[in-house]
Amino acid sequence: MGLDLTYIAGQTPLDDDEKEGLKILAIATKEELDEFEQQNIEQAIEWSLSRNFKPAQVLTEKFIKDVHRRMLGKVWKWAGSFRRTNKNIVVDKWQIPTSLKTLLDDTQFWIAHHTFPAAETAIRFKHRLVSIHCFANGNGRHSRLMADILIRALDKQTEFSWGTGDLTHKSPFRDTYLSAVKAADKGDIVPLINFANPAQR
Repeated sequence: MGLDLTYIAGQTPLDDDEKEGLKILAIATKEELDEFEQQNIEQAIEWSLSRNFKPAQVLTEKFIKDVHRRMLGKVWKWAGSFRRTNKNIVVDKWQIPTSLKTLLDDTQFWIAHHTFPAAETAIRFKHRLVSIHCFANGNGRHSRLMADILIRALDKQTEFSWGTGDLTHKSPFRDTYLSAVKAADKGDIVPLINFANPAQR
């Protein structure tokens, strides 16, 4: 019996080859998959919180791949590797390295020239990163963790709450998040910043 996945709005379906990358063969449903992925992601979050990174460390292709691998590497063989298929998104699979390099360079420029406040820099980085869709799956969760890591590197006094709700499953809360992402797609980053709710500790 193959892996039975049901997708909700905003999720990118895996193709059959990507499903073959599942490491835990006992997983048969989306609920089971979510549980194993969440355990792996929580370990990655703990790892990120136990370290102090500088922006220059965070803003590299290697670091971005490493974070994804730490988040999902116990569940998926392809974790930490750029996607090899095209999805219903703008960036072609062959454009990922170039698009990511442009984003990393832009973010470093924003930081060096104080173009935006720290929280806005991290959210703009998150939005561009998820738009590139570097990986077969987990891009939303990965981009949020990357934003969390970057804001701590830029401003240790600020953290994101992301509304403190479940963004993985269908809910009005997730709908609000997706609406904020769509607004950012059209050039209005404010709803996404407000949703992330940057707060001083």
